[in-house]
Amino acid sequence: MGEKINNNSSIHKSATFGLSVAILLMIISIMFVGVMWLKTISIPACLILIITLVCLISCLKLKYKFNELIDIMAESIKNGTFGLLFFIAIGGIIASWMMSGTVPAIIYYGLNIISPKIFLPAGLLLCSITALCTGTSWGTVGTVGIALIALGQGMGIPLPITAAMIVSGAAFGDKMSPVSDTPNLVSMSCGADLYDTIKAMITTMLPAYIISFVLFAVLGFKFAGSNINYEIIKETQSVLAQNFNLNPIVLLPMLILLFLSFKKYPSLPSMAIAIFAGMIISVIFQGETISNCIEALNSGFVIETGSEYVDPILNRGGLQSMLNTFSIAFLAICMGGLLDKCGYLNALVSGLLKKINTVGSLSFVVLMSSFISTASLGEAYLSFILNGSVYKNEFDKRGLNRSMLARLVSEGGLMLAPLMPWTTFGAFCLSTLGVSGLEFAPYAFLNYLSPLVSLIMSYMGIGVVWNNKLNKGKRKFDDIIVD
Repeated sequence: MGEKINNNSSIHKSATFGLSVAILLMIISIMFVGVMWLKTISIPACLILIITLVCLISCLKLKYKFNELIDIMAESIKNGTFGLLFFIAIGGIIASWMMSGTVPAIIYYGLNIISPKIFLPAGLLLCSITALCTGTSWGTVGTVGIALIALGQGMGIPLPITAAMIVSGAAFGDKMSPVSDTPNLVSMSCGADLYDTIKAMITTMLPAYIISFVLFAVLGFKFAGSNINYEIIKETQSVLAQNFNLNPIVLLPMLILLFLSFKKYPSLPSMAIAIFAGMIISVIFQGETISNCIEALNSGFVIETGSEYVDPILNRGGLQSMLNTFSIAFLAICMGGLLDKCGYLNALVSGLLKKINTVGSLSFVVLMSSFISTASLGEAYLSFILNGSVYKNEFDKRGLNRSMLARLVSEGGLMLAPLMPWTTFGAFCLSTLGVSGLEFAPYAFLNYLSPLVSLIMSYMGIGVVWNNKLNKGKRKFDDIIVD
Protein backbone atom coordinates (compact mmCIF):
# COMPACT_ATOMS: atom_id res chain seq x y z
CA MET A 1 0.00 0.00 0.00
CA GLY A 2 1.12 3.53 -0.72
CA GLU A 3 0.66 6.44 1.64
CA LYS A 4 -1.33 9.69 1.46
CA ILE A 5 -1.53 12.70 3.71
CA ASN A 6 -4.87 14.30 4.58
CA ASN A 7 -5.53 17.93 5.49
CA ASN A 8 -4.74 17.22 9.15
CA SER A 9 -1.30 15.91 8.19
CA SER A 10 -2.15 12.38 9.33
CA ILE A 11 -0.49 9.68 7.25
CA HIS A 12 -2.92 7.11 5.88
CA LYS A 13 -2.29 4.05 3.80
CA SER A 14 -3.93 3.92 0.36
CA ALA A 15 -6.66 1.37 -0.29
CA THR A 16 -5.73 -1.34 -2.77
CA PHE A 17 -7.98 -2.86 -5.42
CA GLY A 18 -8.02 -6.17 -3.53
CA LEU A 19 -9.06 -4.57 -0.25
CA SER A 20 -11.72 -2.52 -2.04
CA VAL A 21 -13.17 -5.62 -3.70
CA ALA A 22 -13.22 -7.34 -0.29
CA ILE A 23 -15.11 -4.37 1.18
CA LEU A 24 -17.63 -4.49 -1.68
CA LEU A 25 -18.15 -8.24 -1.25
CA MET A 26 -18.61 -7.71 2.48
CA ILE A 27 -21.35 -5.14 1.83
CA ILE A 28 -23.14 -7.42 -0.64
CA SER A 29 -22.84 -10.42 1.70
CA ILE A 30 -24.26 -8.59 4.72
CA MET A 31 -27.18 -7.21 2.71
CA PHE A 32 -27.90 -10.56 1.07
CA VAL A 33 -27.76 -12.56 4.30
CA GLY A 34 -29.66 -10.04 6.41
CA VAL A 35 -32.35 -8.88 4.01
CA MET A 36 -32.72 -11.67 1.45
CA TRP A 37 -31.77 -14.88 3.25
CA LEU A 38 -32.65 -14.41 6.93
CA LYS A 39 -35.32 -11.81 6.09
CA THR A 40 -35.29 -10.74 9.74
CA ILE A 41 -32.77 -7.89 9.60
CA SER A 42 -33.84 -4.52 8.20
CA ILE A 43 -31.85 -2.56 5.64
CA PRO A 44 -30.99 0.25 8.12
CA ALA A 45 -29.70 -2.35 10.62
CA CYS A 46 -27.52 -3.91 7.92
CA LEU A 47 -26.17 -0.48 7.00
CA ILE A 48 -25.27 0.26 10.62
CA LEU A 49 -23.31 -3.01 10.76
CA ILE A 50 -21.60 -2.23 7.44
CA ILE A 51 -20.61 1.29 8.54
CA THR A 52 -19.20 -0.10 11.79
CA LEU A 53 -17.09 -2.69 9.94
CA VAL A 54 -15.88 -0.20 7.33
CA CYS A 55 -14.78 2.14 10.12
CA LEU A 56 -13.00 -0.71 11.91
CA ILE A 57 -11.19 -1.84 8.73
CA SER A 58 -10.24 1.75 7.87
CA CYS A 59 -8.76 2.23 11.32
CA LEU A 60 -6.80 -1.04 11.29
CA LYS A 61 -5.76 -1.24 7.63
CA LEU A 62 -5.55 2.39 6.50
CA LYS A 63 -4.57 3.97 9.85
CA TYR A 64 -7.52 6.35 10.08
CA LYS A 65 -8.52 7.74 13.44
CA PHE A 66 -12.12 7.30 14.54
CA ASN A 67 -12.67 11.05 14.82
CA GLU A 68 -11.50 11.45 11.22
CA LEU A 69 -14.07 8.93 10.05
CA ILE A 70 -16.80 10.76 12.00
CA ASP A 71 -15.76 13.98 10.24
CA ILE A 72 -15.92 12.23 6.86
CA MET A 73 -19.48 11.03 7.53
CA ALA A 74 -20.51 14.45 8.87
CA GLU A 75 -19.20 16.13 5.72
CA SER A 76 -21.07 13.62 3.55
CA ILE A 77 -24.31 14.33 5.39
CA LYS A 78 -23.72 18.06 5.02
CA ASN A 79 -23.29 17.66 1.27
CA GLY A 80 -26.39 15.47 1.08
CA THR A 81 -28.65 17.69 3.21
CA PHE A 82 -30.36 19.23 0.18
CA GLY A 83 -31.29 15.81 -1.15
CA LEU A 84 -32.45 14.54 2.24
CA LEU A 85 -34.90 17.42 2.51
CA PHE A 86 -36.66 16.05 -0.56
CA PHE A 87 -37.92 13.09 1.45
CA ILE A 88 -39.71 15.47 3.80
CA ALA A 89 -41.14 17.39 0.84
CA ILE A 90 -42.28 14.20 -0.91
CA GLY A 91 -44.23 13.07 2.17
CA GLY A 92 -45.83 16.52 2.30
CA ILE A 93 -46.77 16.44 -1.38
CA ILE A 94 -48.54 13.08 -1.10
CA ALA A 95 -50.46 14.08 2.05
CA SER A 96 -51.43 17.48 0.66
CA TRP A 97 -52.55 16.13 -2.70
CA MET A 98 -54.58 13.34 -1.11
CA MET A 99 -56.33 15.78 1.19
CA SER A 100 -56.96 18.31 -1.59
CA GLY A 101 -58.55 15.68 -3.83
CA THR A 102 -55.81 15.99 -6.46
CA VAL A 103 -54.83 12.31 -6.45
CA PRO A 104 -58.42 11.05 -5.99
CA ALA A 105 -59.43 13.16 -9.02
CA ILE A 106 -56.62 11.64 -11.10
CA ILE A 107 -57.85 8.14 -10.23
CA TYR A 108 -61.52 9.05 -10.71
CA TYR A 109 -61.11 10.59 -14.16
CA GLY A 110 -58.49 8.05 -15.19
CA LEU A 111 -60.87 5.15 -14.63
CA ASN A 112 -63.29 6.72 -17.13
CA ILE A 113 -60.99 5.91 -20.03
CA ILE A 114 -60.86 2.18 -19.34
CA SER A 115 -62.41 -0.09 -22.00
CA PRO A 116 -61.48 -3.61 -23.20
CA LYS A 117 -60.06 -2.47 -26.53
CA ILE A 118 -57.67 0.07 -25.05
CA PHE A 119 -57.29 -1.43 -21.59
CA LEU A 120 -53.54 -2.10 -21.77
CA PRO A 121 -52.33 1.19 -23.32
CA ALA A 122 -54.87 3.18 -21.28
CA GLY A 123 -53.80 1.39 -18.11
CA LEU A 124 -50.17 2.12 -18.93
CA LEU A 125 -50.99 5.83 -19.26
CA LEU A 126 -53.05 5.84 -16.07
CA CYS A 127 -50.29 4.19 -14.03
CA SER A 128 -47.69 6.49 -15.60
CA ILE A 129 -49.66 9.64 -14.79
CA THR A 130 -50.51 8.47 -11.28
CA ALA A 131 -46.86 7.65 -10.46
CA LEU A 132 -45.69 10.83 -12.17
CA CYS A 133 -48.01 12.97 -10.04
CA THR A 134 -47.64 11.11 -6.74
CA GLY A 135 -43.96 10.23 -7.13
CA THR A 136 -44.36 6.63 -5.97
CA SER A 137 -44.24 3.40 -7.95
CA TRP A 138 -45.14 1.35 -4.87
CA GLY A 139 -48.15 3.54 -4.15
CA THR A 140 -49.29 3.27 -7.76
CA VAL A 141 -48.94 -0.51 -7.80
CA GLY A 142 -50.75 -0.76 -4.47
CA THR A 143 -53.64 1.54 -5.45
CA VAL A 144 -54.47 1.90 -9.13
CA GLY A 145 -52.60 -1.33 -9.82
CA ILE A 146 -54.91 -3.40 -7.63
CA ALA A 147 -57.96 -1.96 -9.38
CA LEU A 148 -56.49 -2.71 -12.82
CA ILE A 149 -55.62 -6.29 -11.84
CA ALA A 150 -59.25 -6.95 -10.98
CA LEU A 151 -60.43 -5.25 -14.18
CA GLY A 152 -57.99 -7.23 -16.30
CA GLN A 153 -59.11 -10.52 -14.78
CA GLY A 154 -62.72 -9.55 -15.47
CA MET A 155 -61.86 -9.13 -19.16
CA GLY A 156 -59.95 -12.39 -19.37
CA ILE A 157 -56.54 -10.76 -19.80
CA PRO A 158 -53.74 -12.98 -18.41
CA LEU A 159 -52.51 -11.78 -15.03
CA PRO A 160 -48.81 -11.49 -16.06
CA ILE A 161 -49.72 -9.15 -18.95
CA THR A 162 -51.77 -6.83 -16.73
CA ALA A 163 -49.11 -6.87 -14.02
CA ALA A 164 -46.40 -6.03 -16.56
CA MET A 165 -48.42 -3.06 -17.82
CA ILE A 166 -48.94 -1.76 -14.27
CA VAL A 167 -45.28 -2.13 -13.29
CA SER A 168 -44.07 -0.53 -16.53
CA GLY A 169 -46.23 2.55 -16.00
CA ALA A 170 -45.44 2.78 -12.30
CA ALA A 171 -41.68 2.53 -12.88
CA PHE A 172 -41.86 5.19 -15.61
CA GLY A 173 -43.67 7.70 -13.41
CA ASP A 174 -41.45 6.98 -10.41
CA LYS A 175 -38.30 7.44 -12.50
CA MET A 176 -39.45 10.66 -14.18
CA SER A 177 -41.34 12.49 -11.42
CA PRO A 178 -39.69 15.50 -9.74
CA VAL A 179 -41.57 14.59 -6.54
CA SER A 180 -40.30 11.00 -6.52
CA ASP A 181 -37.53 9.87 -4.20
CA THR A 182 -35.91 7.97 -7.11
CA PRO A 183 -34.65 10.88 -9.27
CA ASN A 184 -33.98 12.93 -6.15
CA LEU A 185 -31.93 10.20 -4.47
CA VAL A 186 -30.05 9.22 -7.60
CA SER A 187 -29.31 12.89 -8.39
CA MET A 188 -28.08 13.43 -4.85
CA SER A 189 -25.90 10.29 -5.00
CA CYS A 190 -24.34 11.30 -8.32
CA GLY A 191 -23.99 14.99 -7.42
CA ALA A 192 -26.23 16.01 -10.34
CA ASP A 193 -28.94 18.65 -10.66
CA LEU A 194 -32.45 17.18 -10.40
CA TYR A 195 -33.85 18.82 -13.50
CA ASP A 196 -30.73 18.05 -15.52
CA THR A 197 -31.18 14.42 -14.50
CA ILE A 198 -34.83 14.35 -15.56
CA LYS A 199 -33.94 16.02 -18.86
CA ALA A 200 -31.26 13.40 -19.50
CA MET A 201 -33.75 10.63 -18.63
CA ILE A 202 -36.33 11.93 -21.10
CA THR A 203 -33.84 11.54 -23.95
CA THR A 204 -33.73 7.76 -23.68
CA MET A 205 -37.03 7.11 -21.91
CA LEU A 206 -39.25 8.73 -24.55
CA PRO A 207 -38.38 6.35 -27.42
CA ALA A 208 -38.53 3.36 -25.06
CA TYR A 209 -41.95 4.49 -23.80
CA ILE A 210 -43.35 5.00 -27.30
CA ILE A 211 -42.22 1.52 -28.36
CA SER A 212 -43.71 0.00 -25.19
CA PHE A 213 -47.00 1.86 -25.67
CA VAL A 214 -47.31 0.52 -29.22
CA LEU A 215 -46.52 -3.03 -28.08
CA PHE A 216 -49.17 -2.89 -25.35
CA ALA A 217 -51.68 -1.45 -27.83
CA VAL A 218 -51.02 -4.29 -30.30
CA LEU A 219 -51.19 -6.85 -27.50
CA GLY A 220 -54.46 -5.32 -26.32
CA PHE A 221 -56.23 -5.90 -29.64
CA LYS A 222 -56.28 -9.63 -28.82
CA PHE A 223 -58.72 -8.87 -25.99
CA ALA A 224 -60.84 -6.21 -27.75
CA GLY A 225 -63.98 -8.37 -27.64
CA SER A 226 -63.86 -9.03 -23.90
CA ASN A 227 -66.55 -7.83 -21.48
CA ILE A 228 -65.43 -5.63 -18.61
CA ASN A 229 -66.55 -5.96 -15.00
CA TYR A 230 -67.48 -2.44 -13.98
CA GLU A 231 -68.27 -3.19 -10.34
CA ILE A 232 -64.80 -2.29 -9.07
CA ILE A 233 -64.70 0.90 -11.15
CA LYS A 234 -68.15 1.93 -9.92
CA GLU A 235 -67.25 1.26 -6.29
CA THR A 236 -64.02 3.24 -6.49
CA GLN A 237 -65.55 6.19 -8.33
CA SER A 238 -68.62 6.23 -6.09
CA VAL A 239 -66.57 6.33 -2.89
CA LEU A 240 -64.28 9.04 -4.27
CA ALA A 241 -67.21 11.16 -5.45
CA GLN A 242 -68.96 10.85 -2.06
CA ASN A 243 -65.90 11.91 -0.06
CA PHE A 244 -64.24 14.53 -2.29
CA ASN A 245 -65.14 17.53 -4.38
CA LEU A 246 -63.64 16.37 -7.67
CA ASN A 247 -64.06 19.50 -9.78
CA PRO A 248 -61.12 20.12 -12.19
CA ILE A 249 -59.74 22.92 -9.99
CA VAL A 250 -58.41 20.32 -7.53
CA LEU A 251 -55.86 19.33 -10.20
CA LEU A 252 -54.26 22.77 -9.85
CA PRO A 253 -51.45 21.72 -7.42
CA MET A 254 -50.25 19.13 -9.93
CA LEU A 255 -50.38 21.63 -12.79
CA ILE A 256 -48.50 24.21 -10.72
CA LEU A 257 -45.70 21.76 -9.94
CA LEU A 258 -45.44 20.63 -13.56
CA PHE A 259 -45.33 24.27 -14.73
CA LEU A 260 -42.63 25.23 -12.23
CA SER A 261 -40.65 22.12 -13.17
CA PHE A 262 -40.91 23.04 -16.85
CA LYS A 263 -39.66 26.54 -16.03
CA LYS A 264 -36.75 25.00 -14.06
CA TYR A 265 -37.74 26.78 -10.88
CA PRO A 266 -35.75 25.45 -7.88
CA SER A 267 -37.19 22.07 -6.97
CA LEU A 268 -37.67 22.41 -3.19
CA PRO A 269 -39.44 25.80 -3.40
CA SER A 270 -41.56 24.37 -6.25
CA MET A 271 -42.63 21.46 -4.06
CA ALA A 272 -43.35 23.81 -1.14
CA ILE A 273 -45.59 25.92 -3.39
CA ALA A 274 -47.40 22.79 -4.62
CA ILE A 275 -47.93 21.64 -1.02
CA PHE A 276 -49.27 25.05 -0.04
CA ALA A 277 -51.60 25.08 -3.06
CA GLY A 278 -52.91 21.67 -2.02
CA MET A 279 -53.57 22.92 1.50
CA ILE A 280 -55.52 25.94 0.21
CA ILE A 281 -57.67 23.75 -2.02
CA SER A 282 -58.21 21.33 0.88
CA VAL A 283 -59.66 24.16 2.98
CA ILE A 284 -61.74 25.72 0.19
CA PHE A 285 -63.11 22.66 -1.62
CA GLN A 286 -62.75 19.73 0.79
CA GLY A 287 -63.77 21.51 4.01
CA GLU A 288 -60.58 20.67 5.87
CA THR A 289 -59.30 22.82 8.73
CA ILE A 290 -55.94 24.53 8.61
CA SER A 291 -54.75 22.53 11.64
CA ASN A 292 -55.64 19.24 9.91
CA CYS A 293 -53.73 20.33 6.81
CA ILE A 294 -50.64 21.14 8.83
CA GLU A 295 -50.78 17.93 10.88
CA ALA A 296 -51.20 15.84 7.72
CA LEU A 297 -47.77 17.01 6.59
CA ASN A 298 -46.35 14.99 9.48
CA SER A 299 -48.74 12.08 10.03
CA GLY A 300 -50.24 11.79 6.54
CA PHE A 301 -53.78 11.95 5.24
CA VAL A 302 -56.31 9.80 7.11
CA ILE A 303 -59.89 9.14 6.05
CA GLU A 304 -62.50 6.46 6.76
CA THR A 305 -64.80 6.07 3.77
CA GLY A 306 -66.28 2.78 4.91
CA SER A 307 -64.72 0.97 1.96
CA GLU A 308 -62.05 -1.58 2.85
CA TYR A 309 -60.94 -1.46 -0.75
CA VAL A 310 -60.60 2.32 -1.20
CA ASP A 311 -59.29 3.37 2.23
CA PRO A 312 -55.78 1.87 1.71
CA ILE A 313 -55.55 3.84 -1.53
CA LEU A 314 -56.20 7.17 0.20
CA ASN A 315 -54.51 6.84 3.61
CA ARG A 316 -50.89 7.70 2.96
CA GLY A 317 -48.28 10.46 2.84
CA GLY A 318 -46.67 12.63 5.52
CA LEU A 319 -43.20 12.83 7.02
CA GLN A 320 -43.64 9.71 9.14
CA SER A 321 -44.27 7.58 6.05
CA MET A 322 -40.89 8.64 4.63
CA LEU A 323 -38.75 7.97 7.70
CA ASN A 324 -37.71 4.46 6.68
CA THR A 325 -36.53 5.70 3.28
CA PHE A 326 -34.95 8.73 4.97
CA SER A 327 -32.99 6.51 7.36
CA ILE A 328 -31.77 4.32 4.48
CA ALA A 329 -30.61 7.38 2.56
CA PHE A 330 -28.98 8.92 5.67
CA LEU A 331 -27.00 5.78 6.50
CA ALA A 332 -26.17 5.06 2.86
CA ILE A 333 -24.74 8.57 2.50
CA CYS A 334 -22.49 7.91 5.50
CA MET A 335 -21.38 4.63 3.94
CA GLY A 336 -20.82 6.25 0.55
CA GLY A 337 -18.75 9.01 2.15
CA LEU A 338 -16.50 6.48 3.87
CA LEU A 339 -16.03 4.43 0.71
CA ASP A 340 -15.22 7.57 -1.25
CA LYS A 341 -12.96 9.53 1.09
CA CYS A 342 -11.05 6.50 2.34
CA GLY A 343 -10.14 5.66 -1.26
CA TYR A 344 -12.03 2.39 -1.71
CA LEU A 345 -14.16 3.70 -4.59
CA ASN A 346 -11.20 5.23 -6.40
CA ALA A 347 -9.29 1.94 -6.18
CA LEU A 348 -12.32 0.05 -7.52
CA VAL A 349 -12.91 2.42 -10.42
CA SER A 350 -9.24 2.47 -11.37
CA GLY A 351 -9.23 -1.32 -11.55
CA LEU A 352 -12.53 -1.66 -13.41
CA LEU A 353 -12.17 1.10 -15.99
CA LYS A 354 -8.54 0.85 -17.09
CA LYS A 355 -9.42 -0.35 -20.61
CA ILE A 356 -12.67 1.55 -21.11
CA ASN A 357 -12.21 4.02 -23.97
CA THR A 358 -15.71 4.58 -25.43
CA VAL A 359 -18.92 6.10 -24.06
CA GLY A 360 -20.81 2.94 -24.98
CA SER A 361 -18.51 0.63 -23.04
CA LEU A 362 -18.58 2.93 -20.00
CA SER A 363 -22.39 3.03 -20.17
CA PHE A 364 -22.45 -0.78 -20.32
CA VAL A 365 -20.26 -1.03 -17.21
CA VAL A 366 -22.43 1.41 -15.24
CA LEU A 367 -25.69 -0.28 -16.31
CA MET A 368 -24.41 -3.75 -15.44
CA SER A 369 -22.89 -2.55 -12.19
CA SER A 370 -26.20 -0.94 -11.18
CA PHE A 371 -28.18 -4.03 -12.16
CA ILE A 372 -25.85 -6.39 -10.30
CA SER A 373 -25.91 -4.12 -7.24
CA THR A 374 -29.69 -4.12 -7.10
CA ALA A 375 -29.83 -7.87 -7.71
CA SER A 376 -27.21 -8.54 -5.04
CA LEU A 377 -28.29 -6.01 -2.42
CA GLY A 378 -32.00 -6.48 -3.05
CA GLU A 379 -32.61 -2.72 -2.88
CA ALA A 380 -32.45 -0.12 -5.66
CA TYR A 381 -31.81 2.74 -3.22
CA LEU A 382 -28.52 1.22 -2.12
CA SER A 383 -27.58 0.65 -5.75
CA PHE A 384 -28.14 4.37 -6.43
CA ILE A 385 -25.93 5.42 -3.52
CA LEU A 386 -23.17 2.92 -4.24
CA ASN A 387 -22.89 3.40 -8.01
CA GLY A 388 -23.39 7.15 -7.87
CA SER A 389 -20.49 7.39 -5.45
CA VAL A 390 -18.29 4.99 -7.43
CA TYR A 391 -18.51 6.62 -10.85
CA LYS A 392 -19.16 10.35 -10.39
CA ASN A 393 -15.51 11.40 -10.26
CA GLU A 394 -14.74 9.18 -13.25
CA PHE A 395 -17.47 10.89 -15.27
CA ASP A 396 -15.90 14.25 -14.34
CA LYS A 397 -12.49 13.10 -15.57
CA ARG A 398 -13.94 11.90 -18.86
CA GLY A 399 -15.90 15.09 -19.51
CA LEU A 400 -19.34 13.53 -19.07
CA ASN A 401 -22.10 15.30 -17.16
CA ARG A 402 -23.19 13.65 -13.94
CA SER A 403 -26.84 13.80 -15.06
CA MET A 404 -25.98 11.07 -17.58
CA LEU A 405 -24.54 8.97 -14.77
CA ALA A 406 -27.74 9.46 -12.78
CA ARG A 407 -29.73 8.32 -15.82
CA LEU A 408 -27.66 5.16 -16.29
CA VAL A 409 -27.71 4.28 -12.59
CA SER A 410 -31.51 4.57 -12.43
CA GLU A 411 -31.98 2.62 -15.66
CA GLY A 412 -29.83 -0.26 -14.45
CA GLY A 413 -30.85 -0.12 -10.80
CA LEU A 414 -34.55 0.73 -10.83
CA MET A 415 -36.14 -0.41 -14.09
CA LEU A 416 -35.10 -4.05 -13.72
CA ALA A 417 -35.71 -4.28 -9.96
CA PRO A 418 -39.41 -5.33 -10.09
CA LEU A 419 -38.55 -8.19 -12.45
CA MET A 420 -36.52 -9.83 -9.68
CA PRO A 421 -38.87 -11.14 -6.95
CA TRP A 422 -36.10 -11.23 -4.34
CA THR A 423 -35.65 -7.42 -4.41
CA THR A 424 -37.82 -5.23 -2.17
CA PHE A 425 -39.66 -3.79 -5.19
CA GLY A 426 -40.11 -7.24 -6.74
CA ALA A 427 -41.33 -8.72 -3.47
CA PHE A 428 -43.83 -5.89 -3.11
CA CYS A 429 -45.17 -6.49 -6.63
CA LEU A 430 -45.47 -10.22 -5.91
CA SER A 431 -47.39 -9.72 -2.66
CA THR A 432 -49.59 -6.93 -4.07
CA LEU A 433 -50.34 -8.13 -7.60
CA GLY A 434 -50.11 -11.86 -6.94
CA VAL A 435 -47.64 -12.59 -9.73
CA SER A 436 -43.85 -12.98 -9.74
CA GLY A 437 -41.60 -10.64 -11.71
CA LEU A 438 -40.14 -13.66 -13.43
CA GLU A 439 -43.62 -14.42 -14.81
CA PHE A 440 -44.47 -10.95 -16.08
CA ALA A 441 -40.93 -10.08 -17.23
CA PRO A 442 -41.57 -11.06 -20.90
CA TYR A 443 -44.32 -8.43 -21.09
CA ALA A 444 -42.64 -5.69 -19.03
CA PHE A 445 -41.49 -4.03 -22.24
CA LEU A 446 -40.54 -0.65 -20.80
CA ASN A 447 -38.53 -2.09 -17.93
CA TYR A 448 -35.93 -3.74 -20.16
CA LEU A 449 -36.32 -1.46 -23.20
CA SER A 450 -35.28 1.57 -21.12
CA PRO A 451 -31.72 0.36 -20.35
CA LEU A 452 -31.43 -1.34 -23.75
CA VAL A 453 -32.37 1.79 -25.71
CA SER A 454 -30.07 3.85 -23.51
CA LEU A 455 -27.14 1.51 -24.18
CA ILE A 456 -27.72 1.49 -27.95
CA MET A 457 -27.94 5.29 -28.01
CA SER A 458 -24.72 5.58 -26.00
CA TYR A 459 -22.84 3.38 -28.48
CA MET A 460 -24.23 5.55 -31.31
CA GLY A 461 -23.22 8.76 -29.56
CA ILE A 462 -26.87 9.88 -29.22
CA GLY A 463 -28.16 11.35 -25.99
CA VAL A 464 -24.67 11.57 -24.51
CA VAL A 465 -24.50 14.50 -22.07
CA TRP A 466 -21.09 16.19 -22.23
CA ASN A 467 -19.86 18.97 -19.98
CA ASN A 468 -18.32 20.59 -23.07
CA LYS A 469 -20.79 20.93 -25.96
CA LEU A 470 -17.91 20.72 -28.44
CA ASN A 471 -17.82 16.96 -27.71
CA LYS A 472 -21.36 16.45 -29.05
CA GLY A 473 -21.57 13.35 -31.25
CA LYS A 474 -18.22 11.93 -30.11
CA ARG A 475 -18.05 8.36 -28.88
CA LYS A 476 -14.38 7.81 -27.93
CA PHE A 477 -12.71 9.40 -24.95
CA ASP A 478 -9.46 9.77 -26.87
CA ASP A 479 -11.09 12.50 -28.98
CA ILE A 480 -12.83 14.52 -26.29
CA ILE A 481 -12.15 18.01 -24.98
CA VAL A 482 -12.27 18.18 -21.19
CA ASP A 483 -13.05 21.56 -19.61
